[in-house]
Amino acid sequence: MTAISTATAGWLALRAPADDDARSADLAHDLARLIAPGSESAPVVLHDLGAGTGSMTRWLAPRLPGPQKWVLRDGDADIVEHLDLRTVLDAADCPITSDVVVEHLASLPLDAFRGAAAVTASALLDVLTEAEAAHVVAACVAAGTPALFSLSVTGSARLRPAERPDALERAIESAFNDHQRRDASGRRMLGPDAVPVVAGLFADAGWIVRTAATPWRLAHRETALIGEWLDGWIAAALEQRPELASAAGEYRERRLAQAAGARLRVTVSHEDLLAWPR
Repeated sequence: MTAISTATAGWLALRAPADDDARSADLAHDLARLIAPGSESAPVVLHDLGAGTGSMTRWLAPRLPGPQKWVLRDGDADIVEHLDLRTVLDAADCPITSDVVVEHLASLPLDAFRGAAAVTASALLDVLTEAEAAHVVAACVAAGTPALFSLSVTGSARLRPAERPDALERAIESAFNDHQRRDASGRRMLGPDAVPVVAGLFADAGWIVRTAATPWRLAHRETALIGEWLDGWIAAALEQRPELASAAGEYRERRLAQAAGARLRVTVSHEDLLAWPR
């Protein structure tokens, strides 16, 4: 497997507010109830996979008991250079501590989470293969460690005002989803199938699984994010179906004009998953 992180620090910063608004506070609350408080000599240990710039840690740490020690794992040495957790506090307003492990997911030891209170990840499952997802689940199960995986894409996007007819928009969506499931350098990614696949793997292990819809709801305040998302959505679709290029180019210009005029609203569906042993 190549590096876990494929996004730039700029993209992660742009999407961070929408991510934080979307994440499931209910599932985070459920996770907090599964974690016993630690102590200075034995802190609560949490592993964040594909940690990127630390957005999941910044959002989740204040919702969990402490003292906390985070192990931030990512295969991209460049992206973790942008980590900044200096002001992050736990639920008791105590600073967290952290270590960084630069490691490809394929090299994750099966006993990596031994003694950990939880495993987390954000926007990761959909870029894994089924084998990689099974490896992560196996490591969680081996350690008996609850897992909270946030913001996996489900394949649905809705833009308003609606276009009539909307056949082109649905064709772009379908092509984008096929692109998310593509075989990339010998790796067939889960894409929109990620949450059902991972939920099934945990259920097969006898674990309890809860999911929650966590859509981005973007409006005029997120014009820059809408533009970046729209460009990426269409570009991925055209990589999959180049014959859409002419119509999609005109569509893109119409939608960007609506965004610039504060008239475009976008809902991008995601799902969070929490799993824990019975």
